[in-house]
Amino acid sequence: MTVYKNHQLLERELAVDDPWHLDSSAFEQERYAQMLRMSSCNGGVEHALEVGCAAGAFTEMLAPRCQRLTVVDVMPQAIERARLRTGHRSHINWITCNIQQFSTTEKFDLIVVAEVLYYLNDVSEMHAAVRNLVSMLAPDGALVFGSARDATCRHWGHAAGAETVISLFKESLLEVERLHCQTTSVNEDCLLVLFRKSGQLLKHSIIGH
Repeated sequence: MTVYKNHQLLERELAVDDPWHLDSSAFEQERYAQMLRMSSCNGGVEHALEVGCAAGAFTEMLAPRCQRLTVVDVMPQAIERARLRTGHRSHINWITCNIQQFSTTEKFDLIVVAEVLYYLNDVSEMHAAVRNLVSMLAPDGALVFGSARDATCRHWGHAAGAETVISLFKESLLEVERLHCQTTSVNEDCLLVLFRKSGQLLKHSIIGH
């Protein structure tokens, strides 16, 4: 599925109330609850990055737990809906940008990226996005990743999903916890993983290269 087609799909979905049933689905509410728990693993969060805000359902939950929150989404409609939902909180920085192009010298002690990376064209683009995210994660920072599984994403017309991206993150991050969220619906089957950036692991990686 091309970037243009992905944008068209997202525009159609964002045009309706409660896109993806994020507010009305018990599955989504449980997924968000687990993501929020994982996001609190380091205690207080000084500066967090949320990649892909959809309509702001998780942004609204995460924002009160952060001193500062940067939200990046490729769709301006998503940014606007999330901004309205969170009441224009002054400590949130909103950026409309593709995650492959987003760059900052700041380091985040928490990064949350869920149901986003499978929209990229292929595994090589996913790999580039993963490397970009890891580069922005502070030492000993936490990254919460969530995605529908490979089989589900390929059924939807995407190149890959959770298992593939998890293996890419594990090249440079430590996997701390993994949860499998699933219902009887074929479309409600995802993995949530908490990663941590370990200086010791990065040291061995550099020596190994």
